[in-house]
Amino acid sequence: MAAGAAAALFAACGSDEPGGGDGGEASGPLVVWTLENLPDRIAAQEEIAAAFTEASGIQVELVGIDEDQFNQLLTSAAAAGELPDVVGALPLAGVQALAANELIDADAAASVVESLGADTFSERSLELTRDGDRQLAVPSDGWAQLLLYRTDLFAAAGLAAPETYDAILAAAQALDSPEVAGFTGANVANDAFTQQTFEQFALGNGCQLVDDDGTVTLGSDQCVAAFEFYDELLTDYSVPGAQDVDTTRAAYFAGQAAMVVWSSFILDEMAGLRADALPTCPECTGDPAFLAKNSGVVTAVAGPDGEGGAQFGEVVSWAITADSQTDAVTEFVTYMMEDGYEQWIGFAPEGKVPTRQGTADEPTRFIDAWSTLPAGVDTKAPLADFYPQDVLDALRTSPDTFSPWGITQGQGALVGAALGELPVPQAIAAMTGGEVEPAEAAQQAAAAVQEIADSLE
Repeated sequence: MAAGAAAALFAACGSDEPGGGDGGEASGPLVVWTLENLPDRIAAQEEIAAAFTEASGIQVELVGIDEDQFNQLLTSAAAAGELPDVVGALPLAGVQALAANELIDADAAASVVESLGADTFSERSLELTRDGDRQLAVPSDGWAQLLLYRTDLFAAAGLAAPETYDAILAAAQALDSPEVAGFTGANVANDAFTQQTFEQFALGNGCQLVDDDGTVTLGSDQCVAAFEFYDELLTDYSVPGAQDVDTTRAAYFAGQAAMVVWSSFILDEMAGLRADALPTCPECTGDPAFLAKNSGVVTAVAGPDGEGGAQFGEVVSWAITADSQTDAVTEFVTYMMEDGYEQWIGFAPEGKVPTRQGTADEPTRFIDAWSTLPAGVDTKAPLADFYPQDVLDALRTSPDTFSPWGITQGQGALVGAALGELPVPQAIAAMTGGEVEPAEAAQQAAAAVQEIADSLE
C-alpha cells in the first residue's frame, strides 16, 4: 500500500465517529476494509455501497487495503482500538489470524450464514471458514489454481489430458522443443506464487504442510516425491532461468510453453479482454482469443501417492470484527451476499467464483448468473463466449475441491507466517538452481517451517 493510502486509512479509522463499538444501531459510518483494492474494483464496490446506503440509510466508509500490508495495519488498528467493522475479500489465513487474536465476531458471521441459508453456500467454503463448529466468517467467493494446457498441441501429439504426474511429465517431454517449452512454472525464492504453483502439485500427491496434530510433514515421502516431480518438470522441460507470476504467463501467452499453472484470473486476459496483458502468440495476431479457444484446464492433479481430488485455491470472506456495529454490519454483509452479490462477483468473475450458488427460492441464481457476467477490463464479454462448457463447469465447481495447506488442520496462523517468510519457495529455488537435491529441499523447507511454528508457540 502506498503511504498516502495508509494515511487515509488511519484518518478514516481515527475519525470523530469511529466505526466500531456499540453492537447495535450504527453510531457512525461503517468502516469497511476491502482487499479488492484495484481502482476499477474500488469504483465498483463504491457503487454497491452507495446502493446499500440508499436502501438502508447506513453510511459506508470504504478503505482499500493492500494484502501484503494487512497484518501490519491490523496490528496497528487493534492496538489503537480502531478496528474496521468488517473486512472484505479476506483470505483464509487472514480469517484464521483474526480468530486467533480474538478479533472476530463469529456469532455475527454465523447469523448471516443462517439468515441466508447455509444450504445455499458451497459446503466446502463453509468448512474452510469454520473453526470446529464456529463459523468464523462469511465466505463470499473464490479463485482456483489451474493447470492450463494447449489442447491443439496435445491433440496433434495424441497426448492425454495432463491430469496425473505421469501424464504431465509425458506431455512435457513430448512437447518440449527449442521453440516451445513443455511447461513453465514459478521457481523464484521471494514470491508466494512459487509456493502456490508447487502446492497445486503437492496436494495431488497427498503432501501436506502439517498433519491433523499440527506436526510439520513437508519431509514426508509424499512431499519428497512432489519435490522430485517439480524438480524434473522445471529442470528438464521448463523455460530456463528465474520464473515468476509475470514471466510464466508471458511465456504461455507468447506460445512458448505448452502448459502453465496460473490462477483463474488469467482467463479474461487469455481471451484478449485486457489491453495490458494481451496474448502475443503468432496465431493471436489474427485472433486475440486463440489461446482461450485452444486451452484446456485441469483443476486437480493426481500424484501416485495421493487420493486425488484436492487442489489449491483461495476462498475469500467477509470477516466481521469483534468491535463492529453488529446490527448494521450484519445488514451490510447480508446485502453484499444477496442484493449486491451479482455486482460483487461481477467486477472480476474469472477470479470470483461464487461460493453462494443461489437463494432458497432460486437455488442456482448466482452460479447461473456468474457464467453470463461480462469479464475483462478494456473489453467486456462473458467467459462463455470463449470457453467451452466443460471449462466453465470445472471452474464453477472448483470451490468444492479446495484444500489449501494448513487451513483444515487449524494452522491458519502458521500458513500466514510461512507466507511471510517463504521457506518453501526458497527451498524450491535452491533445488531448481542445482544447489540441493529434492529430498534435501523438502527437509530444508520442513525445518524452516518447524522453526516458524516454534516461534508462534
